Amino acid sequence: MNEEKLHEEESSFKVADKRKFNVDGSLRDGVVIEESKPKPEEKIAAPATQETSQVETAPQLNDNVQAVDEDDEPLDEAKIPGADNPSSFANFLMTLVAQAAAAMGLSENPVSGQRRVDLEASKFWIDVLGMLKEKTAGNLHPQEQKLIDGLLGDLRMQFVAVTRAAEQQTMQRAAQKITGKDIFGK
Repeated sequence: MNEEKLHEEESSFKVADKRKFNVDGSLRDGVVIEESKPKPEEKIAAPATQETSQVETAPQLNDNVQAVDEDDEPLDEAKIPGADNPSSFANFLMTLVAQAAAAMGLSENPVSGQRRVDLEASKFWIDVLGMLKEKTAGNLHPQEQKLIDGLLGDLRMQFVAVTRAAEQQTMQRAAQKITGKDIFGK
């Protein structure tokens, strides 16, 4: 008798799956996702303060003065969030840059003390930085964005210079006169 009561209680509720996506990440059948765009009437009005009113009226007072974008500011390492933290984004970028620089022969190998050029490895590290820039687009602090843009641009220019130097060395070696003695050892 107790089992019958328990069975009745268990079947008295229904579970509805309200997830919008399947396990594989695809949209479930019958689900429509609407993007809500705020209407101008729905914007929340900020309380009027003296500071906000001055900022809003400043461009109207002098039309000759142009607003300074954040992009025009020079890179300031002190403004990069967490720059002192060893596990910060900036320090992570520097480890990738160090790998690319070492692969281009711009720095010595800490173990052997020699400089070795590995163009494939340097291209790999530059591509990793490029991928990281793409994947983090819009999610970085403006100073972090400037840092990754600058580092990536510098590395790409260095890669071109190192590649051209390697090509010139190869051309010079090929241009040396090769004799039968070089080929046959006679």
